[in-house]
Amino acid sequence: MQDTKLTNVVRAYFGAYETENREVVEALLADDFSFTSPNDDAIDKATYFERCWPNRDPSHNQRIENIVVEGGNAFVTYRCSTANGKSFRNTEFLTFSGERIASVNVYFGAAYQDGVFV
Repeated sequence: MQDTKLTNVVRAYFGAYETENREVVEALLADDFSFTSPNDDAIDKATYFERCWPNRDPSHNQRIENIVVEGGNAFVTYRCSTANGKSFRNTEFLTFSGERIASVNVYFGAAYQDGVFV
């Protein structure tokens, strides 16, 4: 049952990002949330919203390929594509505090332009 709840939290988080619904994301993130990526080292919630929100291409299409929940953690792999022919796949590792996201660690995948590795 917990796996289903956390899978729904993950889907809500990614869905809110797609629709740019910051209020939903704020509610899903724990107060002591941290975000790490190849460009960010454990930034806090306020810095995450400054740097990463709403930092998306309006022609951006994101599709979740896989969600794996185990205990209080989840891996999510998704593919993104843009109208200009760029595509990439990332994986995120999320930890939870109850049903709120405590941390996100993003791992960038390869990028392609019109099907060619860039």
